[in-house]
Amino acid sequence: MTPGHQRVLIIVENLPVPLDRRVWQEACALRDAGHEVTVICPQMRGYTEAEEVLEGIQIYRHRSRGEAKGICGFISRYATALWGEFRCARKAWQRKGFDVIHLCNPPDLLFLVALPFKLFAHVKVIFDVHGLWPEMYEAKFGRRGLLYQVVRFAERCTLALADVVIATNESVLAAVKQRGRKKDQDVFVVRTAPNQLNTLVAADLSLRKGRKHLVGYVGVMGNANGVNYLIEAAAHIVHRRRRNDVQFLLMGTGPEHAELAKLRDAMALQGFVDMPGRVTNEFLFTALKTMDLGVACNPINDYNDHYTMNKTLEYMAFSRAQVMFGTKEGRYSAGDAARYVTENSAEKLADAILEMIDNPEECERMGSLGYERLTRELSWKRSVASLLAAYDRACHRS
Repeated sequence: MTPGHQRVLIIVENLPVPLDRRVWQEACALRDAGHEVTVICPQMRGYTEAEEVLEGIQIYRHRSRGEAKGICGFISRYATALWGEFRCARKAWQRKGFDVIHLCNPPDLLFLVALPFKLFAHVKVIFDVHGLWPEMYEAKFGRRGLLYQVVRFAERCTLALADVVIATNESVLAAVKQRGRKKDQDVFVVRTAPNQLNTLVAADLSLRKGRKHLVGYVGVMGNANGVNYLIEAAAHIVHRRRRNDVQFLLMGTGPEHAELAKLRDAMALQGFVDMPGRVTNEFLFTALKTMDLGVACNPINDYNDHYTMNKTLEYMAFSRAQVMFGTKEGRYSAGDAARYVTENSAEKLADAILEMIDNPEECERMGSLGYERLTRELSWKRSVASLLAAYDRACHRS
């Protein structure tokens, strides 16, 4: 393996590329730096081609059981995924080979795919920690137990196998250094940040459905993402506060989308809350341009305190103020661009939303602060420099 040209295999299990924007941006940055990049990811959410080359990047996709619901689904999904990932990795090895395996969690089980290549071919391993898996498990299932201990063990194994660790933020970095006993020179922060978003699109006032205000959400709809709080907040605004001038647009899909749509309907919000599911980039950018306020409703817990939310940064890219539950990492990312709710309460979330949309000057001011913070301090260009430094370290590490 030479520093100037590496054959890179990236494995991501929870989303396909190019839908997973962080992984796709990393792959493109590595390609632009002269490396040969292959990505293994699941077949899901409209990306069903088993093999394709996209923008010069080889992609292998394996079958997936979809979003896990319950512990049995959790085990079944990851067992199926690991088998598919190993088969794809073997195919990539036979066709081109690779010098570096870049593992993106969750889950922290991907070390099982990398292990034989590390032991017998001396391939370097980079662990890209998108989130802390033990905390994610506890937030998802609300308890610990034997399977939680397995999750903790898998995290330790992945950290031990990795030559270099990448973290999405400083709080994840601190946890990684403590749990994995990694040296400072072997850990890097590569923050998630939007890249090449089309912020020049025109607004589409039809999304407001004739109402004065549009409040938006974009992201996954799972049981750990707090969208139920937002729907309940909408009910409080419409029915208890008797506001008929606020339209809600909730974009994204996930294992709880159907149940959340039922919750919306049970609360008689069909005319006030649109839930179109997965949307195109064009629709997303238009919606971000049109909305008055973004919402990040991920509840306050140990997992979200360490998690960098893409939605927060996308709102900032479009100069949109936002309301969010006050997670530690959310506060760091958004800074003065958000109104923070200090407890997981739908009613207090509703009050904060109304406080913001009823003060458009403050919304505009906070949106401008968010855009300035994103472009000056949290830009993807800075993240690329750190990513390439991590690869340089892995290449030179004996």
